Amino acid sequence: MLGSTHGTLTTHFRARVVACGEEPHAAVHSMTAAAAEGDLDVSGRPLHATVPDLDRFFRPESVAVIGASDTEGRPRTGITRQLVAWAERVGARLHPVHPTRESVFGRPCSPSVADLPEQVDLAVLLVGDPLPVIEELGQAKVKFAVAFASGFAETGEEGAAAQARLAAAVERSGLRLLGPNTNLNAFEAFRDDLDGPAIALITQSGHQGRPVYTLQELGVRLSHWAPTGNEADLETADFISYFSQRPEVGAIACYVEGLKDGRSFLLAADRAARAGVPVVAVKVGRTETGARTAASHTGKLTGADQVVDAAMRQFGVIRVDGLDELQDTAALLARARKPQADGVVVYSISGGTGAHFSDLATGAGLKLPTLSEEKQRELHEWIPDYLNVSNPVDNGGHPVGDWRGRKIIDAILADPDVGVLICPITGPFPPMSDRLAQDLVDAAETTDKLVCVVWGSPVGTEDAYRTTLLGSSRVATFRTFGNCITAVKAYLDHHRFAASYRSPFDEAPRTPSPSFRKAQALMRPGHQLSEHAAKQLLRAYGIRVPREQLVTSAAAAVRAAGLVGFPVVMKASGARLAHKTELGLVKVGLTSASQVRDAYRELTDIARYEGIELDGVLVCQMIERGVEMMVGVTHDALFGPTVTVGLGGVLVEVLHDAAVRVPPFGEDQARAMLGELRGRALLEGVRGGPPVDVDALVEVVLRVQRMALELGDDLAELDINPLMVLGRGQGAVALDALAVCR
Repeated sequence: MLGSTHGTLTTHFRARVVACGEEPHAAVHSMTAAAAEGDLDVSGRPLHATVPDLDRFFRPESVAVIGASDTEGRPRTGITRQLVAWAERVGARLHPVHPTRESVFGRPCSPSVADLPEQVDLAVLLVGDPLPVIEELGQAKVKFAVAFASGFAETGEEGAAAQARLAAAVERSGLRLLGPNTNLNAFEAFRDDLDGPAIALITQSGHQGRPVYTLQELGVRLSHWAPTGNEADLETADFISYFSQRPEVGAIACYVEGLKDGRSFLLAADRAARAGVPVVAVKVGRTETGARTAASHTGKLTGADQVVDAAMRQFGVIRVDGLDELQDTAALLARARKPQADGVVVYSISGGTGAHFSDLATGAGLKLPTLSEEKQRELHEWIPDYLNVSNPVDNGGHPVGDWRGRKIIDAILADPDVGVLICPITGPFPPMSDRLAQDLVDAAETTDKLVCVVWGSPVGTEDAYRTTLLGSSRVATFRTFGNCITAVKAYLDHHRFAASYRSPFDEAPRTPSPSFRKAQALMRPGHQLSEHAAKQLLRAYGIRVPREQLVTSAAAAVRAAGLVGFPVVMKASGARLAHKTELGLVKVGLTSASQVRDAYRELTDIARYEGIELDGVLVCQMIERGVEMMVGVTHDALFGPTVTVGLGGVLVEVLHDAAVRVPPFGEDQARAMLGELRGRALLEGVRGGPPVDVDALVEVVLRVQRMALELGDDLAELDINPLMVLGRGQGAVALDALAVCR
């Protein structure tokens, strides 16, 4: 720390507010107007995040408390008292509403919403059932409401139905609702004596935000807290979009249990990425809670959490696991200046400490450059010659106790290849550790480079820690090696990402391609296509397939083999025929007419025995040399169509080595997918083998993405396996394909 109800891609579109360009608050548009302005993609989905004007939520001029109470001992009384105090802090006029009270805490009480003395910005509902009040609030033109009541979607099907009714009422009313099943976190007291960029906090569980909120006691500024609860209306995405436009917000910290709508989340993350505001998130659900069934390999490769993880990575959302990581990473990203370089130097008073930390940092992907010979000679002016100063830098202890300590730190920070200096202090060793901490703080005030300290003492009451380190707004102080490494890597990765970010939504197709019209004619709703039909679908999108012919007799098979050219591959072709090899319905390496005739009879005999209806037998060009890959499309319940690439052939079954992305994405993300594969070395050539045509593989991934975007829900699954990637400059060929139409 520094200084101290699933949706679908097509259903979540608010026609009331459409954010255009980079304006933080947009005018009201209809969907027709949005389409006319090019704000919808080829499938009719929004291309810009909606940004609700939440200024009047967080800083209302007038507030109504429905069900207010001042009777001691009742829960509503404590809530009302806190709201009164909050309204005074933000300068809002507060109006209690209760049918049987004349006043609450000395304030005149209105019997109903209709009797309020003025139009209010925010209504806080202290009632068990908020549904009957929503219509009244809509008629009174209330802008925002908060519902604390529980017993909704978190309780099961009956509660989910009640929440759906509440959401529908909110939609009709024109107001925006926070909750239900939320809490008072939005109305907490925030310190106003702290400077610098702030953290804005979003949590679905209020208690999980407490560690970040408490950072204020260590000197880290907090500006907002949005406890989204069940998200019947306002959701995490709305607050990300809003906070990313606030000038005081340096980072957004999120605790997310479930995303309401995948598309909205990506659009919000995109808005934050455009603004350069880092989003750090704990997302619950790392483990797969249910088995997925799919006809293709693709559907079995990527679980729901893998898709969430990939989607966050695409749009620069930094995913961490623990609340301690959330607070440390968000604090660093909010307040640290842009890095001058990506080199990290580890500096310590112990060789063992430096070696230990360096091992962990290097393993996590941090770059620890070897300092130049000239820089090492300079450091040896103050550090004994027998100590290592190449990186990590070991000072041996004694130099930090006098004037040499500051000289060493300044010399390291002066190196142009160094962007981050990390000093792990595993335990207090006064006066040595006290002097070292002060030197680090003083040096940090004179540089734009990041200075980090890991204070390893479990006590945390030492003056060097509590006063010197936490009293600095320029030093990033951590309590563990792991959190420091996680935060520094996120810091460097974020700025690298932000420097090159181009929104994929800007380049997303707005109109269908000619390929789409060809593909539509090939689709069979509710059916799985035969291999032959699936390959025609690929051809429509310009994806290369082998020379082949579909035949229905042995004689035709022999003629086809002559035209295709020996050797050939013969495969049974039929709808609902997913995995042919296991049934013996593939014959490879046929070199003569007699082999082709025999193969035709054997394939059709097996099909009759297994009760499989064929549309014919494919006689295919045999392609042997290359690397077998797999590219596919499947549907995620939250994000809709997803594209997967991985090792193909039998390796897909054994290694499950795959990467996934959510469309739209560009060529850079397609190449990044390949970089994530454990078997990526196969593409570069191994054991003397030549490198393959990676450009052609990337092109296939992008064409498959186009299919996913244009065909949308009509294409339930697509599995190209194997996709044979040939030598450099020779392209890629889809040897087999499976497609399922919805």
